[in-house]
Amino acid sequence: MITKRTLIYSIILLCSASNNVDSWRFRGNKRSPVVLVPGDGGSQVEAKLNKSSVVHYLCEKTSTEYFNIWLNLELLVPIIIDCFIDNMKLTYDNTTRTTSNTPGVDINIPGWGDPFMVEWLDPSKASPGGYFKDVGNMLVSDLGYVRNLSLRGAPYDFRKAPNENGEYFKKLKTLIEETYLMNDKQPVTLIAHSMGGPMCLLFLQRQNQKWKNMYINSLITLGAVWGGSVKALKVFAIGDDLGAYLLRESILRNQQITSPSLGWLIPSSLFWKNSEVLVQTQTTNYTLNNLQQFFLDINVPNGWEFRKDTEVYQKDFTAPGVEVHCLHGANVDTVERLFYKAGATLDSHPQLINGDGDGTVNARSLEGCQHWQGKQNAKIYHQVFPHVDHMQILSNQSVLNYIKTVLTF
Repeated sequence: MITKRTLIYSIILLCSASNNVDSWRFRGNKRSPVVLVPGDGGSQVEAKLNKSSVVHYLCEKTSTEYFNIWLNLELLVPIIIDCFIDNMKLTYDNTTRTTSNTPGVDINIPGWGDPFMVEWLDPSKASPGGYFKDVGNMLVSDLGYVRNLSLRGAPYDFRKAPNENGEYFKKLKTLIEETYLMNDKQPVTLIAHSMGGPMCLLFLQRQNQKWKNMYINSLITLGAVWGGSVKALKVFAIGDDLGAYLLRESILRNQQITSPSLGWLIPSSLFWKNSEVLVQTQTTNYTLNNLQQFFLDINVPNGWEFRKDTEVYQKDFTAPGVEVHCLHGANVDTVERLFYKAGATLDSHPQLINGDGDGTVNARSLEGCQHWQGKQNAKIYHQVFPHVDHMQILSNQSVLNYIKTVLTF
């Protein structure tokens, strides 16, 4: 029996080269408008300064206007990186359970609704700053989408976890309703990458089914972190160089470990056994059962506080109640355990024991969407793209063809 999924993928393989799609048609009417929902690090960030002190004499204390701080490649260089970290880091208050910026730093997420803000992280369009650009360009050039009309963007402060992004979910609902009306009441398709997947899940869980039936066409996820990732623990332990090999992981870690969203991305107990070893040393095996001790031992006690604040969002894995196309890579080495050799301390670099995934997210988390099979009326489609990593999925031609077919089928 030929399923809809099989038919969709067959059309992709047979017709992916064709760009002769009737302009702005969708299922006999107009095509579904799109809202792009980014993941961790997937939104432009601006800063305005009025600081009384700085961490280095080369750092600026004041600025008359907002300037791009993420992704600004000029700031990600030795020495100047210290200025970037001080301006981007968050301070956590474990009484109010909220974060604040460095005193004298005003952070702004610009361009609400504008897809450019998530297509390009660097406003100058420098090559390393491309994000949703290939998806956006395909929708515009191949399918006739119009930016700021039928193609929208929903950027947010990715440093913060859902408990501090309540206003974002309200704005996203308004944006979807607005986009629906701007496009002759056509239901909206959400395209989400990485952490944007669980952000969309939380958003949809908060809406009633009547609203979803009216306003949502489908959810397309690319490398969604449904159940967390061991890489989050790796970042807490030693940081991540973001592919900028001139920078030490330990330097960037100083900012990364202040982001509560990183705590949200810790492996979920729904996908990892509580007794499963995640970090191994000569004297201690760290699991979800003794995660608090791990954070104390690496001298990041706030990591445990982030975990406590966000674990509730992981535990509710209720199906979203909309059609889902769950796309992700596979067969890429992905850290599944940190191993510290005999005599090594936790402030040294561990051996990364790899398993399957997309290079960032473990396979079991990427495949989490399959748990919804049979648990909602709308279909769940799951497609794996071998040897496509977590960022390549945003530009992989087979992935773009799949998206194109979903929006024209």
